[in-house]
Amino acid sequence: MEALRRRVVVVGAGAAGTMAAIFAASGKAETRLLERTPDGGRKILISGGGRCNILPARLDENRFVTDSSPHSLRKMARSWPLREQIAFFEEEVGIPLAEESASGKLFPASNRARDVREGLYSLARRRGAEIVMDSLVTGVAPAERGWRVERRGFAPLEADAVVVATGGLSIPLSGSDGLGLSILGKLGHTIHTPYPALTPLTHGGAAELGFSDLAGISLPVRVAARDGDRAASAEGGFLFTHGGYSGPAILDVSHVAVRSLEKRGKGEDERAVIRVSWTNRTESEWTEALRAEGTRTVASVLRAELPDRLAAALARAARVDLARPLARLRREERICLV
Repeated sequence: MEALRRRVVVVGAGAAGTMAAIFAASGKAETRLLERTPDGGRKILISGGGRCNILPARLDENRFVTDSSPHSLRKMARSWPLREQIAFFEEEVGIPLAEESASGKLFPASNRARDVREGLYSLARRRGAEIVMDSLVTGVAPAERGWRVERRGFAPLEADAVVVATGGLSIPLSGSDGLGLSILGKLGHTIHTPYPALTPLTHGGAAELGFSDLAGISLPVRVAARDGDRAASAEGGFLFTHGGYSGPAILDVSHVAVRSLEKRGKGEDERAVIRVSWTNRTESEWTEALRAEGTRTVASVLRAELPDRLAAALARAARVDLARPLARLRREERICLV
């Protein structure tokens, strides 16, 4: 007599859920992939500006952040080596990847996020998974033989295993509204409080320095953020916005600032410090560049390395006139500029 196939229900048809369904079905499990929206994969479609940044070109374990065990996180990161992940997308999903040098991320060579979503869905179906759209899971509970999955407007499903891959709270309209966290919390799992981890930052007193007038300026920078023992650094694009700062480099360190604000909300005074290196020049190199030479001015030195408006704002913050000849620049002004 043929053994009964293991029944697996995956909740959430985003990238993680669809890949879980692919591997469950590849293991000969009877697999159902349940998605609450009519189409699924909405975050895939908007990620990377509609191009979908699939993977990092190089793996840096120090870039991963967790409130759980860092050791467990490292084990998960190493359980599926990056080269095998790249091979999965290129050879099994059928999506050639191309590296964007500025960000160090791998995108589909077609630059179309829709290719990623449709490629994953197609592979899931080829492996035997059933994808059910407009199927809102309202609860998961232990049953006599496995699990019972409750759905709005549909009969419950019985399963031997359930994978919950519903995302966090990032984009509710995409389906990530925290329902999965609620379901898991009711089952007794420990849920860390969600917080914005890749988010633009708003400025406060920066308006007094004239930085609020720099909206639209974009340039590559190095950013370092620290709040007590919590720290992060990044290199990449920095964008001045009307309300603050954005760009890949800021997004990568924003979690440090967000967690600092949480502490201040609880009455703690310590706050995050974010430092930006606007150019690749070192402190000593800037000091040398600002030494007197001929008839050069402060403006000529700064504007050779920085956008005009940013150069003017930094000089204003240092209380140094851009038109000042380097020969008339006092030592304390040079130090302030550096």
